[in-house]
Amino acid sequence: MSRTIRHLLIGGLIIMAVPTATTANEDDLKLAIVNPKTLYDPSPNGYSTAVIIPAGARVAYISGQGGQDSKGGLSPDFAVQVKQAYANLGAALEGIGARPDQVAKLTVFVVDHDMSKLGVLTESVTDMFGTALPAQTLVPVPKLAVDAMQFEVEAVVVLK
Repeated sequence: MSRTIRHLLIGGLIIMAVPTATTANEDDLKLAIVNPKTLYDPSPNGYSTAVIIPAGARVAYISGQGGQDSKGGLSPDFAVQVKQAYANLGAALEGIGARPDQVAKLTVFVVDHDMSKLGVLTESVTDMFGTALPAQTLVPVPKLAVDAMQFEVEAVVVLK
């Protein structure tokens, strides 16, 4: 089978067939960040327009990480929850042997989102990812799985 990835769009679902046996060095598996000059530059807001995953890479999905501490406690403060959620994401990445620069996509869920929360969100994501900002989608929601949760972040990760 060739190293070419085949995409098939079926009812909004993309199915990717990736060869299972590949040998590649770390440079071959580096994410390509794309911010087209014809679009608004999103990097000051903590994300990139697109990220290309290299052929032959394995992909991992990290479940939504909330702002719970190791005992399950949640601060009532939004900024504290966001900081803890990114710390939890870092621990999940470490648990699968990955680094922040291997994250291709984030989806964040914010309870009762308003523009005043963007500063906290941008600071937290740039603290973790620096200039290697993943693609990202923010989804405002009325509530999350636990009543006191105000923030949750999930990730798509490229494994080397």
